[in-house]
Amino acid sequence: MASDYSVGFEPADRLAEDRESVRRRFWGKFKRVMATLPFAEDLLAAYYCAFDKETPRHVQVALLGAIAYFILPFDFIPDVMPVLGFTDDAAILATAIRMVAAHITPEHREAARAALKRGIESEI
Repeated sequence: MASDYSVGFEPADRLAEDRESVRRRFWGKFKRVMATLPFAEDLLAAYYCAFDKETPRHVQVALLGAIAYFILPFDFIPDVMPVLGFTDDAAILATAIRMVAAHITPEHREAARAALKRGIESEI
């Protein structure tokens, strides 16, 4: 029944189930686009929360789905479009973060700030 109401997120759902693939592909794309992402810190905080062993499974799944959408090569709005390119990614990430905001800890946010400050080379 749920598949009757699909809106095209199946590839993100499948990718989110493969945590190692998400981890690998995330850092490659993030490195390429981080200078153009106004939501880079939020994305990194969500990433650290999603891979934190203390994070409840349902929260990890929600965040991994949003992160998987970010790394997929196709979007509703292509990432290469000036100004609008990452608006769909930002909207999906913002929705996921709102759903699980209580689980993104100050430690996740600090790790995100620290990674941005030192550059992401050490994360890859």
